[in-house]
Formats: sequence, structure tokens, C-alpha cells
Amino acid sequence: MKCDEGYLCDVCGQDVAKLTGSDLYLRYVAGMLDPEVLHTTPERHIRCNPTLAQYIVAEGFEPVAVEGDFAKENLDAQFVEERESLITRSWQRLQELAKQDLPIIDYPLPEVRQRISEQAKFDQVE
Repeated sequence: MKCDEGYLCDVCGQDVAKLTGSDLYLRYVAGMLDPEVLHTTPERHIRCNPTLAQYIVAEGFEPVAVEGDFAKENLDAQFVEERESLITRSWQRLQELAKQDLPIIDYPLPEVRQRISEQAKFDQVE
């Protein structure tokens, strides 16, 4: 078992057995989670976080519907478009990562890796 697999979902309590179903790593790949807190952040299945999962629009992923204020139908169209692009690309990246053997620092999307690298350089200057 890889170290990034096999955590329990803090919503349903079931095993998050695969990287491809991990909300934690989806958010990390998307740049929504700092690498420094990856090991201390609770895990959950992507589908157990419907307010994020609703933004995955991809073949092979059954759409998730959310009701209420946070349903994407009730949000700004430009925000929804940007969020769908980011989260869908991040989900697709997770699918690719499951077939590769990369260091965890290389998991995020290219623009996220660049931002992390720039922040690290900035932090060294301070």
C-alpha cells in the first residue's frame, strides 16, 4: 500500500482506498491545500464533499448535484466556469497520477507547482 492511500473518510467513515477517489489529494492537486498541512488534514471521498465534487464535469465521473445556497446553479456563472475548469483538470490529474510513480511534490497541476515554487523562493528571501 502506498503511503497516500488507505485513510478513513471523515464523513462516511469508510476507507478512501484509492488516490483517484481522494478529496484531500484533489484539493492538493488543485492548489487548495498547502503541502505543509497535507499530512494533518482530514481525508474524505470526493463524493463525500458534494460542494466540491459538483464542479467535476468529465467523462467517467457521475455528476453530483447540490441543493441550496452552494449549488453551482445559484452561483456566479464566471466563478462556476473557472471552478469547473480547475476541479475537472485536477480530477483528471488524479486519474493520471494513479498510473504514475511521481514524488508527492509533483502531484499538483503545473500552475500550482509553479506557485508553490515561487512562494518557496519568496520565503527563503525573508
